[in-house]
Amino acid sequence: MLINKNTHVIVQGIGKQGRFHLKLMREYGTKIVAAVSRSQTGELEGVPIYPTLADALAKHRADYSILFIPAKFAKEAAIDALEHNLNIIIITEGIPVLDTLEILKLAKKKKRTVIGPNCPGIIAPGKSKIGIMPAHIFKKGSVAVISRSGTLTYEIVSQMNKAGIGQSLVVGVGGDQLIGTDFVDILKILRKDTNTESIILLGEIGGNLEERAAEYIIKTKFPKKIVAYIAGRTAPEGKQMGHAGAIIEGSAGTAESKIKSLEKAGIKVARLPSEVVKLLSI
Repeated sequence: MLINKNTHVIVQGIGKQGRFHLKLMREYGTKIVAAVSRSQTGELEGVPIYPTLADALAKHRADYSILFIPAKFAKEAAIDALEHNLNIIIITEGIPVLDTLEILKLAKKKKRTVIGPNCPGIIAPGKSKIGIMPAHIFKKGSVAVISRSGTLTYEIVSQMNKAGIGQSLVVGVGGDQLIGTDFVDILKILRKDTNTESIILLGEIGGNLEERAAEYIIKTKFPKKIVAYIAGRTAPEGKQMGHAGAIIEGSAGTAESKIKSLEKAGIKVARLPSEVVKLLSI
């Protein structure tokens, strides 16, 4: 799995958002071992603060770094983490595309995981949370959720909980035009996860992540049940809808093209968010 109760995490950037979410992650039980800030020293919620990542790693072992860094400085911080062989979760939105491209190129070279940019993070309910997801809405179970939209994730998880269905893993892959870990990457992990019995895939218009997932599912005869929902069915062509990656260009990236691809792969696709949980039992 991507994370577990023994995953060690460093927080890069402890401005207002970084401080707030460091506290919440630590309260959830996430092993936050250090924070990095150029302008602060001392401790925060019992977590030592270091001026550089190298200083932090000289004293602590870590698996992930989560970035709460302003967009114009995010590339430098991400590359620093990758050079130190850390997996990274990038919460920051608005990172220039060319900066993201450099980050992803280095991550591929270093064989490190990148979640995001512009994502809510990842949670393994009852074990660990690295991100900004409201932990109280999640509960431990056997259904994984992979999503491009944070708010849609929260809506579906709420419906799951009302139906008595818990989550094994929830990953917000991010809504930018370029992201690191995608649907296929997560599906490769989940097919081997004995704690995950079925999967909810929450997509949206723009890009081809959903079509690629469908191809993978067909090619590998994916063994677990998957249901899906695609947001943005009524979006007009050429109009960005919320996320930077949620834009239809010509015939590419439409909701209908994604739905057809997923249905071809044998996946039941809900027409409304309220139908997603119902499809799990069909």
